[in-house]
Amino acid sequence: MKHSSILIIMLFISIAGFTQDDLTELDRRNGFKNIKMGMHIDSVAGSKFKKDIKEKGHHPAKLFEVINPENATIGEVVVNKIEVKTYKDLIYEISVITAKDTRLMKGMESALGKPIYDVRDESYTWIGKNLTLKFKPASKTSLELLYSSAIIKRMMDEDKKKKIDDIADDF
Repeated sequence: MKHSSILIIMLFISIAGFTQDDLTELDRRNGFKNIKMGMHIDSVAGSKFKKDIKEKGHHPAKLFEVINPENATIGEVVVNKIEVKTYKDLIYEISVITAKDTRLMKGMESALGKPIYDVRDESYTWIGKNLTLKFKPASKTSLELLYSSAIIKRMMDEDKKKKIDDIADDF
């Protein structure tokens, strides 16, 4: 009896250990520096409202610019601009525009592993369970890091389906 309960406890501990290792480094970081996915926009220091937008023509969202000295550089690479998109005041997309510097890609590969290269739009993509990061040229002299939250985007799709169901129920 004692052996079976010890075996069950050990099995549970090993399964719990595997599920935590399942998360990628990108998922663990969950955003850019102190700006995290799913974070309420009021919690972001230096955020300034720019305008209301419609994500994919359906979802009401807001665009913010973040100006914070803590986010002014990535190592020695200068950050030119940070924009954040929110849905229901929760961050679902972070756009970071930086100066073009080869050290940035090397550092990201070192921290996040090898990305997937897309020939069509000349971008590199890291994919986690809850987050994707796309790295691509923004212009001849700058690069864009685009973080996207799968969790908030799923929430947006569920809200859209709920609205459609509500309309269907009214008939």
